[in-house]
Amino acid sequence: MEEACSGFTRFDFCQILDATDNFSEKMIVGWGGFGKVYKGQLPGGLNVAIKRADEHTAMLEVNSELQLAKLQHANVIRLLGWCIHGKERILVYEFMQNGSLDRYLCARIKGPLLDWSKRLKIIKGLVEGLVYLHKHPMLSIVHRDLKPNNIILECDMTLNISDFGSAKTLSPDVTEEHTCRVVGTSGYIAPEYASRGVYSLKTDVFSFGILVLETISGRKNTILDKRGDTVGDLVRDAWCIWKDRIRLHELVDRSLGHGYDIAEVVMYAQVALLLLCAQEDPVDRPAMTDVAAMLSSESMSLPMEPKEPSALSEGGAGEDTYINRSSRTIDITITSSATVLTRVRFIIDPEV
Repeated sequence: MEEACSGFTRFDFCQILDATDNFSEKMIVGWGGFGKVYKGQLPGGLNVAIKRADEHTAMLEVNSELQLAKLQHANVIRLLGWCIHGKERILVYEFMQNGSLDRYLCARIKGPLLDWSKRLKIIKGLVEGLVYLHKHPMLSIVHRDLKPNNIILECDMTLNISDFGSAKTLSPDVTEEHTCRVVGTSGYIAPEYASRGVYSLKTDVFSFGILVLETISGRKNTILDKRGDTVGDLVRDAWCIWKDRIRLHELVDRSLGHGYDIAEVVMYAQVALLLLCAQEDPVDRPAMTDVAAMLSSESMSLPMEPKEPSALSEGGAGEDTYINRSSRTIDITITSSATVLTRVRFIIDPEV
């Protein structure tokens, strides 16, 4: 780990204890598959976010986050330093005063603070950040766990993509990879990744589409406990509203009142649904570079109409459908919207 940390500040463990008031629960500002995140203050007065790996976090995940933390982009969180003390593995990041996007979506008090222009800024920042990750000169980077909790906002609502513990890299000549350990969050995880462990750049594209719909609507995307559901209730509702254009205003967060441009709502909703148009075949989703081109088009028009996801006509399924039937064993880690982490291992006999 120390080799991976080269180029970053090494903090003393006592500094970390002082900054977090001995890891006080009142200092916790977030948590995830990596561990808990604390707000801290260094001796010079600088506020920082301190990620403390829990005992179940694999060293591979820590090293993955460290390697990708070296990325430099306005929409990617910046690592400041690290600390190793016995079994303690700690990463120190710059602190974003406005916290994560999930604090604003679906919140009666904070939701109205996100006016339409701020929501568009968040979506555009996410596009730019993902284009950078996907088109990195050396390796394409798949985040694999894009969700509101991992979108951190600065004071001016500039977006930062964070938490690269689940991220993977793809070499230029590889379009997709397979894993027997699926790590993701219910409501945001791409169907092909959840069911078969196949991930690619299009895995993030699916999650992006969900985030766009949530940012527009102020609603969470919930996977319904019905057989066959791979996309969630928000996608289902958005599609029904899309088919009846005169109801499109119903997709917009009510806290915005009439403070939005309906033409822009049409465009962003169409982009989101276009990304979700073919659940079984991620090839039909556009690349993030294509999404960027669509959103920067002065004509605000898209080359095609979104197709209805076939999963919408088949009902829904719960998390128990996330099984890889082509492998004998698959580990699945799915975080629910209530931030409860579930780890399950299925042993499958393909001959049964």
